Amino acid sequence: MRKLLREIESLKASPVGDSIRERMGEFESCGREDCCTLFKELCFCILTANFTAERSIRIQEAVGDGFINLSEKKLAKKLRELGHRFPNARAGYIVSARKHKKPLEKALKSFKDETDLRDWLAENVKGLGYKEASHFLRNVGFKNVAIIDFHIVDLLVKHELIDRPNTMTKRRYLEVEEVLKRIAEEAGVTLAELDLYLWYMETGRILK
Repeated sequence: MRKLLREIESLKASPVGDSIRERMGEFESCGREDCCTLFKELCFCILTANFTAERSIRIQEAVGDGFINLSEKKLAKKLRELGHRFPNARAGYIVSARKHKKPLEKALKSFKDETDLRDWLAENVKGLGYKEASHFLRNVGFKNVAIIDFHIVDLLVKHELIDRPNTMTKRRYLEVEEVLKRIAEEAGVTLAELDLYLWYMETGRILK
């Protein structure tokens, strides 16, 4: 772990650290937006399942309010035209999630524990697993849940901090999250910030 911590400390003191702190401010600002903006961020996270964040960002920008007002058929057509891997399934999930657009804003304020809020999202919003629910929470300003995708797993395996999981069950997800919590505590950052540092270390990019 010490080598990883040294790399994080170096990044914290570099322009990368400045960019990550700026991005964290953007996430907090997003969390103060109206229910439509929050819903479109939820849709972005639905799109990222088994797909790239970078391409999902481009699709989110192109679709815009279409996440709210397009029919399922038209939304699927739009996603297909924009190159999403699973246009029909994701359109179905997004249209199904519309019933949560207004309750979503209330839910974000009513849960005292972020892990309980993540459970609520994963259980109630079709198309969100633990990773996607954590991703959404981070992108709207929450800081204490981990986004565990293959980039993060690869990095932890490379540093011999975990064995590569065959499947990412809920139990395994929480076990890996505990490892990330220890790293975050040692590094003096939140889980949300840690994700951005680790993502940068693996990809050279700071996305969302």
